[in-house]
Amino acid sequence: MQVTNMKRLALIICLALVVFSGCTNWERKYENLNVAYKNLEGRLEYEKAQKGQLSEQISQGQQTIAELQRKIADQSLSPAMATGFGEGYDVVFDPTAGTIKVTLPNAILFKPGKASLRKSTSTELDHIRSVLEQKYSNKQIDVVGHTDSDPIKKSKWKDNWELSSQRALSVVRYLVKQGIAENQIRAVGSGAARPIESNVTTSGKAKNRRVVIVVRMR
Repeated sequence: MQVTNMKRLALIICLALVVFSGCTNWERKYENLNVAYKNLEGRLEYEKAQKGQLSEQISQGQQTIAELQRKIADQSLSPAMATGFGEGYDVVFDPTAGTIKVTLPNAILFKPGKASLRKSTSTELDHIRSVLEQKYSNKQIDVVGHTDSDPIKKSKWKDNWELSSQRALSVVRYLVKQGIAENQIRAVGSGAARPIESNVTTSGKAKNRRVVIVVRMR
């Protein structure tokens, strides 16, 4: 009789363990699913907020582009003056692409074959940084390095791609150090792939060696 009772007790304990163990597993599964749902819900809200911000940025960009077009057309201002960079700067405003491009010759920024900035370049770059902060603080900026087609022979760079990339990085690092947000700016190296003049002549090569600061309005 005692043995039978012990067996019954053991069976009851086993059944209880199975039931409670199953409940625990289901509770854990529910908790995990609930956490996953909350994460997805939070992600959805984040995506909605991002979409709203993007729409607002696009709208603001379109307004800025329209305003610049009016200034150039109605007030007969040059792109350099209308965009705020001022005379003496090589500025191209493209309303179709939604970009402002400020071109700086490499002769101003770098010594031949070098990627470290000349000390005298701080005047130009500080002015550009000031305009970017005052007028285009919420816009994305590309700093694009360009070279001529002459192959690298005497400098330490592997090729023109590397040289143009390092020069763009030097400008980006300077602007970030002076206050431009890191998530607002990036460096791009184009090597000799996008010439604006023929590389046959010395003057053409000089124009192709440049850094272009591109402000993306939308």
